[in-house]
Amino acid sequence: MHEWALAEAIIRCVEDATGGKGGVEEVYIVVGELQSIDLEVLRWALGELSRGTRLEQATFKFEVERAEFACRNCGKRWSLSDASLGEEEREAVHFVPELVHSFVKCPACGSPDFEVVKGRGVWVKYIRLREG
Repeated sequence: MHEWALAEAIIRCVEDATGGKGGVEEVYIVVGELQSIDLEVLRWALGELSRGTRLEQATFKFEVERAEFACRNCGKRWSLSDASLGEEEREAVHFVPELVHSFVKCPACGSPDFEVVKGRGVWVKYIRLREG
């Protein structure tokens, strides 16, 4: 399960970043749309993996950063919702986001030469520690 491994990495990241300084109250996580993460599964995995740790009472909040692309040929900017991806393609991009370059082309000029401007990756935006 992709979300389980991601939850393990988030727990480790928060533990490392806080360096054993008391309990964690809140963890705010940004998830890029290209990752196609099931946030409910991720929330469940975080709850399970945080048992017995300083994160056990933490609230996990999520923000989904929408994917945005920019064509290197014509300059057009567009979103993932503008791309026509089938279920199999979405599943492939879920596991390997870089595959988006195999399935998506600029909607204006048809060029496959574009950059992912945002909406990729997962990161912890902030951590709030419990007072006291």
